[in-house]
Amino acid sequence: MDIRKIKKLIELLEESSLTEIEIVEGEESVRLARGGQVPTLPFAAPQMAAPAAAPVLTTPLAELAQDDEDQVPEGELVLSPMVGTFFAASGPGAEPFVSLGQAVGMGDTLCIIEAMKMFNQIESDVSGTVVAILVENGQPVEYDQPLFVIR
Repeated sequence: MDIRKIKKLIELLEESSLTEIEIVEGEESVRLARGGQVPTLPFAAPQMAAPAAAPVLTTPLAELAQDDEDQVPEGELVLSPMVGTFFAASGPGAEPFVSLGQAVGMGDTLCIIEAMKMFNQIESDVSGTVVAILVENGQPVEYDQPLFVIR
């Protein structure tokens, strides 16, 4: 990679609010990261250990309801808006955002889904009581995968 391109990338990084940039051209790549202050998030980012193999819910919900009606209680489903990793709490030692039987209101944070090193808070679209948590902490989730049942 040409040194002039690298210098230009450094200038772009310094002029922007980005903290990191990576460029890949064929077999060559360059990664630049800005040191210093990292913006503070409104919650502590979970420390990720190597994820343990966890079963992924791959059966469509309609089939689950037909196979075993006791498996998923009735209520409003909260679906994953993205592919990522599910976190029930803001950090390893922190209390989960919600637990079974807890009352939640519209807009309350239910969990965090980490996608591409971005931590996205998932909020409730309905008010009610959490009657089922369908995924485990640290488990990978798919788009539109059911996460919670709220009644």
